[in-house]
Amino acid sequence: MQDYNDIRQDMRATIDARRDLGPEYESALVESFAERLDATIAARVRAEVQSAGVAPHYPDYSYPPQQYYKKQKQRANPSIPIALGSLGIGVPLTGIAAAEGGLAGLLIAWGGIAVVNIAHALGNLRHRDHRD
Repeated sequence: MQDYNDIRQDMRATIDARRDLGPEYESALVESFAERLDATIAARVRAEVQSAGVAPHYPDYSYPPQQYYKKQKQRANPSIPIALGSLGIGVPLTGIAAAEGGLAGLLIAWGGIAVVNIAHALGNLRHRDHRD
């Protein structure tokens, strides 16, 4: 129950700091509070796991679990939303383009979708080259 009161006090302190510092510091304050909350939750989980006598298993022991999950989110493939969006737009666009413009309309519609996907893929390659 002590942790619960600490979290409440941290939240109140964060809100008070936001009032004092203004909206330009809001994202930094929220991030700081979220990190403290993550650390508190991780400590509780470790304590529960240890009290249950189960050895914790993290995929990589070189950094805490909350950092592991942040790294996993960073590795998520950003092309998936583009691909799903292309398919979602492509289905109704196919019907409209074929009905209104025939084969030429269909080719233009899917050509546009292909250009967007190719541009996204090239942008990812360029971004990946600059990261490495």
